[in-house]
Amino acid sequence: MEFIIVSGLSGAGKSKVASFLEDMGFYCVDNLPAQLIPPLAELCMASPGKYDRVALVTDIRGGQTFDGLFSALEQLEAMKCGHKIVFVEASTETIIKRYKETRRGHPLAKDGRTLVQAAELERAAMAPVRKRAEYIIDTTALSTAKLHGEVLRLFGTPGQGPEMSVSVVSFGFKYGVPIEADLVFDVRCLPNPFYIAELRRQTGLDAGVRDFLWGYQQTADLVKHLEDLMSFLLPLYVEEGKSALVIAIGCTGGQHRSVAITRSLADFIRQKGYNASENHRDMTRA
Repeated sequence: MEFIIVSGLSGAGKSKVASFLEDMGFYCVDNLPAQLIPPLAELCMASPGKYDRVALVTDIRGGQTFDGLFSALEQLEAMKCGHKIVFVEASTETIIKRYKETRRGHPLAKDGRTLVQAAELERAAMAPVRKRAEYIIDTTALSTAKLHGEVLRLFGTPGQGPEMSVSVVSFGFKYGVPIEADLVFDVRCLPNPFYIAELRRQTGLDAGVRDFLWGYQQTADLVKHLEDLMSFLLPLYVEEGKSALVIAIGCTGGQHRSVAITRSLADFIRQKGYNASENHRDMTRA
């Protein structure tokens, strides 16, 4: 069993590290009091195959001291529960900047302490934990994508790399734009099969509708432009650490044009090696 304890400075990125570990298949617990670490480990060890990869975050929130953490670590060793500590830190200047951007309060910024004093006090208090850590991650100069890459380097399994799932969704503008969409494309510029009597009750998945649409040069041109745009954008999203992308393709009713283009674009994205799914939200609503 892998048992990872994530600790470090407030504002340094511990929750980000935990979220990356969760995406990699770890069972994650945030803000766990030190005295609950041994019972959690005992539960996980008693459930082989269910909790083989566990990560927890414990830090100075709640005013706890680290005598309790060191006692918990001794109990883990007595239980023969192998564990590793990841200490996440950043420069005081970076931590202050992040807190000002989020407008959140530092857990030690009380009793008249300034943000700088709180950050330095925490750094001193956490020094014994840092000294015992197997891994130290300094996020001062790390983008989200680079932090993701560092976590993958340390804890990724062979062949595990940054993956992004892509969902291509067709919809009808008359029913509203999908609120989860990252990218929205309007294909109402294409000829509408709805006005062809024999195609009206068909959908964009039917050969007749596809033949009708691709009988016009503008359809092939539009699809080519979309494919070129995806070839450019998708690697950039992966590089920035995006784990999921939703592309919405809309026409008037979501039955013909958007469905056909969604099928074509999803096939292209899969051919590029991405995990792509397609969903036709409004295809059967007409």
